[in-house]
Amino acid sequence: MAKETIAILGGTGDLGTGLAIRWAKAGHEIIIGSRTQQKADGAVAELKKLSPQTRARAMENSAAAAAGDIVVLTVPFEHQLSTLESVRKGLEGKILIDVTVPLIPPKVGTVQLPPEGSAGKRAQNFLGDGVKVVTAFQNVAAHLLQQDVKIECDVLVAGNSKEARDKVVELVEEAGMSGWHAGPIENSAAAEALTSILIQINRRHSISHSGIKIVGQSDH
Repeated sequence: MAKETIAILGGTGDLGTGLAIRWAKAGHEIIIGSRTQQKADGAVAELKKLSPQTRARAMENSAAAAAGDIVVLTVPFEHQLSTLESVRKGLEGKILIDVTVPLIPPKVGTVQLPPEGSAGKRAQNFLGDGVKVVTAFQNVAAHLLQQDVKIECDVLVAGNSKEARDKVVELVEEAGMSGWHAGPIENSAAAEALTSILIQINRRHSISHSGIKIVGQSDH
């Protein structure tokens, strides 16, 4: 796979940090984006403490989105649309990997999908057809991404462009997991809803990071 410049918006959180570590190790150039340059600088400094060998540049979100070949959104649900509004010019013609899950405290263990049907569909509606929104990584334990461990969780990849999904499946595999084509952006609802179910399983069965696996035999 050609090496890309990947801009991670909201790269200050555990999920964004973990993806940065894994994709940098695979040879991609990483940009960490945040609401301000100061916050982005701080996030890169924290990343260096956690993973000294990981190289990353710090930028304010709009500059990061403009500089990235592929852009990844890893912000809380409540900040999804406001972040997209601030970066939408830099997203035109690109793939946006949206990992947003509509978790609404205090009932994060209850499925609460937005009126659009899913956070992924909401992003695609907001940005229009000029941006290829692909959803992924909603069911992965963020703290495991930061560790040098094998993650026993497959990744469902949904989006309206098959070519964009192909690219994201490759990135999933470079991050050390199996990615599966899950159909159009509407199908993101299933992966997003599963997160609340996995939270319930973790609580009820004292599991720290339950995940999903796709099983079966291929005819190919």
